[in-house]
Amino acid sequence: MTAGVRRIIHVDMDAFYASVEQRDDPKLRGKPVAVGGQPGSRGVVAASSYEARVFGVRSAMPMARAVRLCPELLIVRPDFTRYRAASQQILEIFRSCTCLVEPLSLDEAYLDVSVNHWGEPLATQVAKRLKQRIREETRLTSSAGVAPNKFLAKIASGWHKPDGLTVISPDRVEAFLQQLPVDALWGVGPVTAGKLRKIGIQRLVEVRSVDPELLQRTVGGLADALRRLAMGEDSRPVVPDRPHKSSSSENTYDEDLLALNEIRAEIERMARQTAGWLARKGLLARTVNIKVRYADFSTVTRSHTAAAPTRDAEEIVARALTLLLRTEAGRRPIRLLGAGVHGLAADDAAAGYPGVLKFED
Repeated sequence: MTAGVRRIIHVDMDAFYASVEQRDDPKLRGKPVAVGGQPGSRGVVAASSYEARVFGVRSAMPMARAVRLCPELLIVRPDFTRYRAASQQILEIFRSCTCLVEPLSLDEAYLDVSVNHWGEPLATQVAKRLKQRIREETRLTSSAGVAPNKFLAKIASGWHKPDGLTVISPDRVEAFLQQLPVDALWGVGPVTAGKLRKIGIQRLVEVRSVDPELLQRTVGGLADALRRLAMGEDSRPVVPDRPHKSSSSENTYDEDLLALNEIRAEIERMARQTAGWLARKGLLARTVNIKVRYADFSTVTRSHTAAAPTRDAEEIVARALTLLLRTEAGRRPIRLLGAGVHGLAADDAAAGYPGVLKFED
């Protein structure tokens, strides 16, 4: 990396949940493993080992399908207590190197190592040391991408998995971009990629030359951002300890819920859980929301916003249960329920708001 260029590392743990399970249970090592629910109870795959991926088993796949693809699949229920403990170990390693650590989830984070506690001028060496320490201290492997910005570092970390390290120096950025398909761009999922391919864009770099008006009609407000990314430009900094914007709890049920008293009890439980989270974080919330997915997979959300933020459990429960009345709960079978809050504020920002209420769908 040259002087004046940011040195960004994206570290992504390899098959994290499944790897923790294999680490902790010798009987699972070298075997196809899926973490998730049971195939007979609408379970889905939360994570799969690399041995399972050979058979096509992927996260978010129904577990019943995963078992059809790999009859020898070993299914393990998730243990988030252990995953969080491992994640905390990894974060401590990151923070021993730099204060600029931006966790994205339990198993991945960005680091800005332009200036670091180790006094190491080469980001590649930093990445190697991080990977080595993770392996030695947690007995898990990770993949890392090193690049001048977050967009490129994220792509690079997935380039050679597992246990990979890919470095994109500034003078290699253009050559790297030339290799990428259009769906490597952030915000371009299968639907948007299909729209772009219909107008002749197959490769990432082709976004640069398409008519701006045509691109705008095709992807709307994404157009400008996609064009910048296609040039390899991403000015976003690594932001440590991002403020919480929302919190929610939801559950998919093995059997559809129809009895209203059961549904109300579940919404109350989730609302109280969310209120407890607010209390632990020292936060207040203005908006309470619920989510209901019926047996036919149609989904509705309802929200209630108060000008005065709160974390009072009784108030949050009452508002969530009131929102439930605006659904077909008790009249249609329900497969998923959720309750949460957003519009968060710290205690010292919560004073001086009138008590005006507003309902929104």
